Amino acid sequence: MRTLGLLGGMSWESSAVYYRRLNGGVRQRLGGQHSAKLVMWSADFAPIAAMQADGRWDEATAVLVDAARGLERAGAEAILICANTMHRMAGEVAAAVGVPLIHVADVTAAAIRAAGVQRPLLLATAFVMEQPFYRERLRARGVETLVPPEDERRWLHAIIFDELVQGRFEAGSRAEVLAMVDRAGADHGADAVIFGCTEIGMLVPAGDVSVPVFDTLELHVEAALAFALG
Repeated sequence: MRTLGLLGGMSWESSAVYYRRLNGGVRQRLGGQHSAKLVMWSADFAPIAAMQADGRWDEATAVLVDAARGLERAGAEAILICANTMHRMAGEVAAAVGVPLIHVADVTAAAIRAAGVQRPLLLATAFVMEQPFYRERLRARGVETLVPPEDERRWLHAIIFDELVQGRFEAGSRAEVLAMVDRAGADHGADAVIFGCTEIGMLVPAGDVSVPVFDTLELHVEAALAFALG
């Protein structure tokens, strides 16, 4: 079994799900008392969130590069950035280490292509929905995405930072996300949804959604398990 290195804490709410899913996946596949071989760096998210909000991406990149190098020194044989937004600096992180970086957008694109989906709606932070790094990565792999209108993007971004990363999962917010998906289907022909923030799946169960769901956290975990056990 290979050792996985997790860049976590962004937020720890979803990083805890990564930890649980990875260990559960190894136990399911190998049985008995088996669990995943992991090393984790977990950020204090408040300074990272401030860097994001202020556009200080170079500073955030330096933090993740240093952390990834530490994980490699600790024995990690692949790196996972446990947050979609922080894949903005995935290239720099990958270049700084000598082990693979398992990119969340790559595994998501592969799953969408395999499913034959044509017009997935991307739900995520405003950084992921509006900046080019994520949607262009998907486009380069054959996936064109829709995003909500600006007012809905602003609302969703606020919900992620004011509620989800702080461990609040409100019924009203869940209902509004479901309504966003339905509106995108009715108005723009969205035939699937990408949970492009690792906390959204904690708010909205996939079974409640009227179209196929591509939960990036779950897809990322499956790819990591394939690497670790392959």
